[in-house]
Amino acid sequence: MSEAPRRLSYGSYLQVDRLLSCQEPESLKTGAPAHDEMLFIIVHQAYELWFRQILHELDRIQADFAARTVADEHLGRINAGLSRIHEILKLLVGQLDVLETMTPAGFLEFRDLLTPASGFQSVQFRLIEARLGLHDDARIRIDEQSMRERLAPEDRDKLSADTNPSLLSQLDAWLARTPFVALGDYSFRESYRAAVIAALQRDATSISADPALPEPQRQADAAAIEQALARFRALFEPDATTSTWRMSARAIEAALFISLYRDMPVLQLPFRLLQALMDIDESLTLWRLRHALMVERMIGVRPGTGGSSGSGYLKATAEKHRIFIDLFHLSTYLLGPRDLPALPDALRRRMGFSYGAA
Repeated sequence: MSEAPRRLSYGSYLQVDRLLSCQEPESLKTGAPAHDEMLFIIVHQAYELWFRQILHELDRIQADFAARTVADEHLGRINAGLSRIHEILKLLVGQLDVLETMTPAGFLEFRDLLTPASGFQSVQFRLIEARLGLHDDARIRIDEQSMRERLAPEDRDKLSADTNPSLLSQLDAWLARTPFVALGDYSFRESYRAAVIAALQRDATSISADPALPEPQRQADAAAIEQALARFRALFEPDATTSTWRMSARAIEAALFISLYRDMPVLQLPFRLLQALMDIDESLTLWRLRHALMVERMIGVRPGTGGSSGSGYLKATAEKHRIFIDLFHLSTYLLGPRDLPALPDALRRRMGFSYGAA
């Protein structure tokens, strides 16, 4: 008589028994169990599970972007994957609310048992940063050491084994291929450069003529506008010798074009993609800031268990470890509808839906 087929159950499918056996508090091993250590472990294990899902989403997104020509039908699922990553990051910020139900005194019951372990050593999170586009040379160093030098050898090997290009570099290559910025007799660069420079210079004139502004504020605003003009010239003028943009001039030009003419049918999905990347960068920054505040709340200005400066290091990463910052800076050069140069009719037809056209 043949055996009855195995019936899949909830517990066996999710391997619940294995999951629930993965919590081994260090304080329990000392004979003085700390109640809050279980919460600490579970929250961080949940982080690692969500990190795995983010990497899973990036696998498909980056595989789609790796094509020489990104398939039109893949843009929808790229956007869906980026949106999912954003929602996961929002959830990770929310998990800090749960962790903050632990008091500083509750954390101190077991904190010393964790040294030298630290969240800094999360290889999956370091992979996410690298896959998105945070390069080692852009990271904040700790005691003159790079991030990799502070990892265990086996973890450094895991990072080195990941040879995927960054999403930032793939985005750069994809944007640089945007055809509409220069098509036929039309040149977005020529039509838009004069309009933006005129708008920024108009702002500068308005500031200098405003009697209500205190002189220090007037000087600061004028300097900011002059800096914006310099960045714009570095983008659009081929003879510019320096540039503070991270992406190539062609990619930045295309991203600006997409942002300005986002309502054109062919640009709607690309615009949503740029917005999703900004959402991810913003959520990562918010997570870093919330994490820094939580650490400060728990340990004050003490150093972290992994040797960093604790909350000070985390606050610094929120500012310095931005990845898609170029997309945020583009807003400096956006114009209102009245100042926006009109697209030629022939180009508009190429960028629209024309199902009923002869």
